[in-house]
Amino acid sequence: MITILSRIVRYGLDNFWRNGILSTATVVIMALALFVFHALILFGYITNQAVFSVQEKIDISVYFKSTASEDQILSVKESIESLSEVKSVEYVSRDAALTEFKDTHKDDPTLSQAINELSANPLLASLNIKANDSSKYADIAAKLSASSAISDLVESVTYSKNQGVIERLNAIIRTINRVGFFLTLILASIACLMVLSTIWLAIFSNREEIAIMRVVGASNAFVRGPYLIQGVIAGVLGSIISIIVAAPLVYYLSPSIEKFVSGLQLFNYFLSSFFILFFYQLVFGVFLGVFASYIAIRRYLKI
Repeated sequence: MITILSRIVRYGLDNFWRNGILSTATVVIMALALFVFHALILFGYITNQAVFSVQEKIDISVYFKSTASEDQILSVKESIESLSEVKSVEYVSRDAALTEFKDTHKDDPTLSQAINELSANPLLASLNIKANDSSKYADIAAKLSASSAISDLVESVTYSKNQGVIERLNAIIRTINRVGFFLTLILASIACLMVLSTIWLAIFSNREEIAIMRVVGASNAFVRGPYLIQGVIAGVLGSIISIIVAAPLVYYLSPSIEKFVSGLQLFNYFLSSFFILFFYQLVFGVFLGVFASYIAIRRYLKI
């Protein structure tokens, strides 16, 4: 068995090197497809971090009437926290809101003087609500409006002001996912076609050898094996080239990307996930190579 496997691998390597130009083109296309696949994984990480950063800045603020007592507000806070869509709820009292307002506008003497001359605190107590998912803010706002016990105490809800930002964010996420899926599909198809062409040329070039092998009683697995090995070689080489090209690019692009997304450490993520990313690429590349080889064998190798 070991002898047979070693011969299959050797014949596969011979066929791969024999068709040098087409094999090289196949590996390049495979590497390009896997590079884009790798880039999409990294882009998904960047997107998730960007979304998380934006989501941390988006919330629903519920402002209560000045007549609402703190006990009533805290009771509403507990009921909102019980909602499955809610991640956290922060209570901001009227005094805390006034203190924050003064700190924010301490460099504006006119506004600071005006607020100090007021005999009563004009600011309202509020609850700042963050959702587990940005798509759930509409559901939370609807539940707040539907509750008469809450709406009777509420002066205003700021969801309508944030709604446009939230909806645009969700639309961007959906678009990125769709574009990434189709781009991966297109490049994977091109890589499969290149592998298929390479295997077809190898089968055509070796048609006399295949006939001789069949005459002397070679099994179907022994005849087909080398062509499957060619697909595996293309996938492995494409994965190695792709990860080698990706490493310096990620290193040089990381500082520029990190300027736009706070807290993002792309190169550190790349290093910490290096072997996992390479494993994903290797599995995907070998799968594409073997799949395309199998299709070529079924179509062109009549045994």
